[in-house]
Amino acid sequence: MASSPATTATFCATIVDEWVRLGVAHAVVSPGSRSTPMAIALSSNPKIALHVFHDERSASFAALGIGLQSGMPAVLLCTSGTAAAQFFAAVIEANYAHVPMLVCTADRPPELQGVGAPQTINQTNLYGNFVRKFIDVGIADDSKVSKWRAVARDAFSTTVGVNRGPCHVNFPFREPLVGVAETLPAPETHTPVRMSADVATASERKKLSLALRAERGLIIAGNGIDQPRFILDLAAKLNWPVVADPRSNCRVVPESSHGATVVTCADVMMRHQATAESLTPTVVIRIGDPPVSKVVNQWLARCGADQIAVTQQPTLIDPDKIVTTHIVGSFNELFMEMSRGTQSKPDSEWIRTWKSCERNARTALDARFAELQHLTEPLCAVTVSESLQPGSNLVVSSSMPIRDLEWFAPARDGVRVFSNRGVNGIDGVVSTAVGVALSSKAPTALLIGDIAMLHDSNGLLNLVRRDVQLKIIVIDNEGGGIFSFLPQAESLDGTQFEQLFGTPHSVDFESLAKTHGIPFSWVTTADDLRRELGNTATSIIAVRTDRKLNVADHNDLYEAVAEALTKK
Repeated sequence: MASSPATTATFCATIVDEWVRLGVAHAVVSPGSRSTPMAIALSSNPKIALHVFHDERSASFAALGIGLQSGMPAVLLCTSGTAAAQFFAAVIEANYAHVPMLVCTADRPPELQGVGAPQTINQTNLYGNFVRKFIDVGIADDSKVSKWRAVARDAFSTTVGVNRGPCHVNFPFREPLVGVAETLPAPETHTPVRMSADVATASERKKLSLALRAERGLIIAGNGIDQPRFILDLAAKLNWPVVADPRSNCRVVPESSHGATVVTCADVMMRHQATAESLTPTVVIRIGDPPVSKVVNQWLARCGADQIAVTQQPTLIDPDKIVTTHIVGSFNELFMEMSRGTQSKPDSEWIRTWKSCERNARTALDARFAELQHLTEPLCAVTVSESLQPGSNLVVSSSMPIRDLEWFAPARDGVRVFSNRGVNGIDGVVSTAVGVALSSKAPTALLIGDIAMLHDSNGLLNLVRRDVQLKIIVIDNEGGGIFSFLPQAESLDGTQFEQLFGTPHSVDFESLAKTHGIPFSWVTTADDLRRELGNTATSIIAVRTDRKLNVADHNDLYEAVAEALTKK
């Protein structure tokens, strides 16, 4: 075996060069000594946008945001030891959310393993089955130069393949760690890496085609739909409504819906029992992830319809065990074929009922919002969604922000919505938004609660130095607002509930912003919020709300919709 600092440097430069040739454009690096050869290779390649994050956990969620927005993996790099463990939460999210990520960990060489060397742990299969593959590249060896590019291609194809997700590549490095790269091995001609979903089988396509003959059909458009055109075309021909998740790219205005009936008020509509019963379908086609709304999911679970789930990944989210058929295939190919093979159906009582309910519910919500003199949490979500310029991104934290957006935000065009819903955690949300902004180079807004903000305040490090336009809207209700909606709020006494669930924090967000040199403002009205969102500088915008009043604010909206639906 022939190994030297020059060999190590050349090996790392070759890996990076191959990844760049395959389309990788971003690297997120946390400082450390043992990772020096790979860090130098990444920083020396002019086609890699290098982003340095002090905190490994923050770095990993930024890489997640880049993969979430672009569909291409970022290289994520850290030194050896517990630094690699800080990536774990983001790796888990990437696994369940099918986000591509090249997780690169530096390591001590074999002779320093198991002898108590500092910053040395067993990194073999560190992330277990949460990664698509574990690859230990071994000590760089110039006798194996012909295989170097194949290692890079193997890792890349693993992370962007049919079952997209993270790939862990472990790099053991010997000292000295600084070397000068020599001539790289020439790239080879290979078959392009396949980055699309499987094609549905003929029998699956036939079953879907037969299901589309139903009169009382419903399409649930969830997260993961890049191009909604063919789905909306099909829905318009079938005269089926589309219940559109904000992350689906299907929640569009009528002028962009290709004639489809897009439903934005499903959650509040299904809280009205008579309406829920009148809208019971016989066939449901669920595309992508299921809705966030517990109310809608419970309605789907008891409706008794034949339910077909179509995903682009082999995994299925079906906790209620209601899916009768699971089809894995490309949305574009499958629904383009279905749309072309479908004749337009005449107007029906089914679609007229959905249109009427949606119209009445939306009118009631709009009227209530127009009456408000101050910002409530639902109005904040609606105002942010409506105020962003076309071409912007909106990142929404779990807990109440994603729910308020799903339940109350109207249709709109030109804004992509992102949220970490693989495992629905609130960790790393600030850094995810930074990654989305870095990847897209587009104006980005983050709607986040105070506890989630505190979970990832390290995402603010160096934010003003990064080339991003990021508006962070913090809902500060002095604790965990979502718990006020749960049975614990009624069954526990106030002191115990506050200690375990309310969890007040007493953090001054204005001082936190000042610490990081980020402009800060408090807003109390929708007009104030629109004005702050209108300027382009990165800033933090805070909205003060009350957790108990927030429950009443939501109930008021539900009652307004129920009244409107009763009178229809």
